[in-house]
Amino acid sequence: MSHRPGSGLAAVSTALLAMSRHLEVRDVLKTIVASARELLDAEYAALGVPDDHGGFAQFVVDGVSDAQWKAIGPLPRQHGILAAMLQEAKTERLADVRKDPRFEGWPSAHPDMSDFLGLPIKDGDEIMGALFLANKRCPKPDGGCGFTEDDEELLGILAQHAAIALTNARLYERSRELTIAEERSRLAHELHDAVSQKLFSLRLTAQAATALVDRDPGRAKGELQQVAALAAEAADELRAAVVELRPAALDEDGLVNTLRTHIQVLDRAHDARVTFDTTGIRALPAAQEEALLRVAQEALHNALRHSGADAVDVVLVRHGQGAVLSVTDDGKGFEPKAVRRAGRHLGLVSMRDRAGGVGGRLTVESAPGQGTTIEMEVPGG
Repeated sequence: MSHRPGSGLAAVSTALLAMSRHLEVRDVLKTIVASARELLDAEYAALGVPDDHGGFAQFVVDGVSDAQWKAIGPLPRQHGILAAMLQEAKTERLADVRKDPRFEGWPSAHPDMSDFLGLPIKDGDEIMGALFLANKRCPKPDGGCGFTEDDEELLGILAQHAAIALTNARLYERSRELTIAEERSRLAHELHDAVSQKLFSLRLTAQAATALVDRDPGRAKGELQQVAALAAEAADELRAAVVELRPAALDEDGLVNTLRTHIQVLDRAHDARVTFDTTGIRALPAAQEEALLRVAQEALHNALRHSGADAVDVVLVRHGQGAVLSVTDDGKGFEPKAVRRAGRHLGLVSMRDRAGGVGGRLTVESAPGQGTTIEMEVPGG
């Protein structure tokens, strides 16, 4: 296999290490596809993870630009050769995929492909996905396929390790989901223990005040004062429990990865394009990281639910020993002073409180028709 540009033990080792380095399923899929295309010197590579409805839950490509991918349109269905690999768990090596009787065509914007190598990714009897390569970059024998038996063997090794990496990534994501569920359960118990007794006392005191209003207004007034005191205590207990709940993902993944994952989810879930860019960020004290995450979440919620924006850009950069977060949208904007006069604050009070609580500052720039930028600066530790 020495003729291959990306061949050799070092190249294979690099690909396998890259796959094992990632924990998120999407990152693992992208690494598998890029590694396969580079190792086998193919023009195009793709990996499809099937769903239970005849389509693909995830489909990752390499060698196709974002513009091309968008023009191609919806994800493919499980048909033709793709279906064969998923249903029969059989490797396919073809001189010209377009001449195969199972070929059913592709969208007009799809790049033209000829020689083809594909095989399933399996974990025991489970078919986790299918890996496809097309257009080997080499002279083709007359009527033959550019991909060789050596390529097929190498891709098989890669697929075995891909199955391990995908299994580990799925286990990691499941573990994180369980951690979040356990944390929510803990919070529910704490809220019940800390607040329910106060609320019960508050209810009884309010009932007593109601009964005394007509016959003993003085005592009723005292009971109502007690109601106010109990309500304040309950609010303090609730606030303490919520503040204690540091997002589990922050401890596991750090601020940058947690924020990136959150933004990727929002980008998929909303029509607006949501982007994230970061430069030079280092670990910050826990309180600063949590405050930055909460403000980013609140600002993103406002932008996606209320602004009508087509694009929301989140930037997190290092500033001295601290950091600066900015969330900018191209939505309808608003007049901050008018919002305050109307008694609405769009979470701005909460965001300012969070910034001030860690020694930072929050600024808001917005005007009708000119979008909104929310910027938060925090010091380092």
